[in-house]
Amino acid sequence: MTKVFESELRGKTVMSNEGGYLGILRAISTNVQTGDLVGIHVEPGQEVNTKGMPKDAQGRLTYPFSAIRAVRDVIVVGS
Repeated sequence: MTKVFESELRGKTVMSNEGGYLGILRAISTNVQTGDLVGIHVEPGQEVNTKGMPKDAQGRLTYPFSAIRAVRDVIVVGS
């Protein structure tokens, strides 16, 4: 994957591999000791059924950073 800055990713639309809208990327978590990117936190869209999906304490959808498949105009995540 090409190197990008967190500030370039924050606020981008996040879509599933299947093309479904998931929400907006709000935060990226890192391992403070290694600097490795660990996960992304997505504010889900109102129409997104989040039942059974992993969420953080703020109710944002969480995905491991390794789930990112593409970063262009939108971020694509897959399993």
